[in-house]
Amino acid sequence: MRKANSSKHALPPSVLIIDDDSSLRHALRVSLSASGYLVDEAQSTEEGLRIVSQKAIDLVLLDANLPGIGAVGACESIRGLRPSTGILFLTVQDGQEFIVAALEAGADDCISKPFGFGELVARMRAVERRIRPEEPAATDMIRVGQLEMDPNRRILKKAGREIHLSLTEFRLLACLMQHRGVSLSYSKILRTVWGPEYTNEVESLRTYCKLLRKKIEDDPNHPRYLVTERSIGYRLQDPSSPGKA
Repeated sequence: MRKANSSKHALPPSVLIIDDDSSLRHALRVSLSASGYLVDEAQSTEEGLRIVSQKAIDLVLLDANLPGIGAVGACESIRGLRPSTGILFLTVQDGQEFIVAALEAGADDCISKPFGFGELVARMRAVERRIRPEEPAATDMIRVGQLEMDPNRRILKKAGREIHLSLTEFRLLACLMQHRGVSLSYSKILRTVWGPEYTNEVESLRTYCKLLRKKIEDDPNHPRYLVTERSIGYRLQDPSSPGKA
């Protein structure tokens, strides 16, 4: 059973399963309840959104193939209602286009069906660590070129204009800015931002870097801040520094 992180989070974490497969919902409810989670179920996006609007939910497991407004639309609505809720897509769709759409809608992770229960719980706990860090440390402002980040208030500005980032995008950019000028390997970034369970998720990292470039670069196709280190990883640089393109 998962222990509470602090007195502020003494209650067990709550999870909402939104899936039209009743047998899967039942199996997940039994297993997650036995693992210490408080579990709610919904068989449709409409029912799920009603539950989210009525009570605080820590994590949502969202089937990617739901009818109606669809999983992406539901994800956007959940993110609007509960900005700090973790959202994991349960999907049989592995296409890059769908994954990008899910992440842009505010998903924290995608896990492919069929999946092992151990893998699911590991990913859920990784999302919990990201959305609710145990002891957020005070950190000074970070400046790279025209980018200015306030890690404590989770604010990013470029040339004075605030840029909205999802929590995962913010954590990724913070990692890169804190190591500005340093080439970071894929595995180093994944361990730091996502956790040790994600060291092989290079494609997800690439997707997030593409999303970041759309927000921080003048020309995402010719990045000057977020540079790819071929076969290694990424580096965040000041484009105005001597010797930089």
